[in-house]
Amino acid sequence: MKAVVVREIGAGFETAEIDIAQPIGREVLVEVKASGLCHTDLTMSRHEMGNPLPGVFGHEVAGVVTATGPGVTDLVVGDHVVGCLVQYCGACERCLSGRVFQCLHPEKTLRADGEGSRLTENGAPVYQAFGLGGFAQQALIHENQLVKVADEIPFPQAALLGCGVVTGAGAVINTANVQAGDSVVVIGAGGVGLNAINGARVAGATTIIAIDIADDKLEKARAFGATHVVNSKTTDAAAAVLEITGRGADAVFDFVGTTQVAEEALTMVAVGGGLYLIGVISPVDHMSVHLVGIIGSQRRIQGVYMGSTTAKRDIPMYAKLYLEGRFELDSLLSKEIALDEVNEGYEALKDSSITRVVITSF
Repeated sequence: MKAVVVREIGAGFETAEIDIAQPIGREVLVEVKASGLCHTDLTMSRHEMGNPLPGVFGHEVAGVVTATGPGVTDLVVGDHVVGCLVQYCGACERCLSGRVFQCLHPEKTLRADGEGSRLTENGAPVYQAFGLGGFAQQALIHENQLVKVADEIPFPQAALLGCGVVTGAGAVINTANVQAGDSVVVIGAGGVGLNAINGARVAGATTIIAIDIADDKLEKARAFGATHVVNSKTTDAAAAVLEITGRGADAVFDFVGTTQVAEEALTMVAVGGGLYLIGVISPVDHMSVHLVGIIGSQRRIQGVYMGSTTAKRDIPMYAKLYLEGRFELDSLLSKEIALDEVNEGYEALKDSSITRVVITSF
C-alpha cells in the first residue's frame, strides 16, 4: 500500500510503498478515507522524541472497516470508524476507574514480541505512531482505539473528532469541568482552540475570551462562539482579560505552548481558577511559578492529555451534537489534499487563515 514515511528527523515526509499485515487478535483493518494533519506529527518529525524510524505518522483517522481479527467484538466490516490516539488496555486500575487516558499499560494495544510488525518495508519493521499510522491507504488498529460513528458524518469532519475535537472540547468539558456561567479564556484560536470554544459554548460558559495574534483567527473564533476577542500583538492580553471579567477567568486554556505565553496566562486566572496547558511548540520549554503566589491565590496548573477523553463515550457525543447542529465542524475544514502532499499541507498550515488540512485522496 502507499503510505507517507518519516525516515530521518527533520527530513520531512516521503511517499513510499510498504506492506501491512492482516489483523490478528483484536486488530481492525481500516480503509482510510480521511486523515487530518496535526502539528503533533510535525513536531515528532522534527524533534528527537524517542520514536523509532522509519515511521508512519498521522493520528486523525476516519475510514471504513474492511477486516477484523478473531477477538474483535465491537466492530464489523462496513462500519464507519474514527481512530483516537488514546491507547488503553481496559483492565488496569486507571482504566477501571474511568481514566483510560491515564492507562498504565497502553502497550496492550500493540503487538507483542514475536507477533511481527503491523507495517513493514522490504521485510523490515516500520514504526506505527500512536498505534494508528493514518498517513496511509490502510491502517491496522486495536479496537480500543476505534469508535463507530454514524454513516451520515462526512469522513473529513469525522477525522477531526479523534484528536482536535476531543483535545480542545475535552479540556473544557472533562478536565476543567467548566460549568454554566463560568468565564473561559482560550489562548490560540487554531483548530484545537476553536474546539475549546465549541466546548465552552456547549458547557454554558457565559464569557468566552479568545486570544491570538491573527485577526482572521479571532474573527473565526467569534463565529464559533467567543464573546470577546483580544489581539495580543497589539493589546495587553492579561489586562484585557481582567477588564472583561473583573477578577480573572475561571479557566484559562493555553493552546500555544511557550514559556512566555504560559506564564502570562497564569496571571489571567481568577482566585481558585485553573490554568490548563495543552499546546506545545518546543518540547524543551519550561515555566516558572511563584510558590507563595500559587498558594495564596489557590490557582491550579494542570497539564492536559487528549482532553481527558474516554473516546468511546466522547466521540459519539460530539458526533451527535454535530448532526444536531450544536457543534461546529464544517468551518474547521480549510483544505483537502492528496496523500503525497503532506509536506505541502503542513506548509499551508503556516497561513493563519488555514485552520485544518485533511488528506482525502489516497
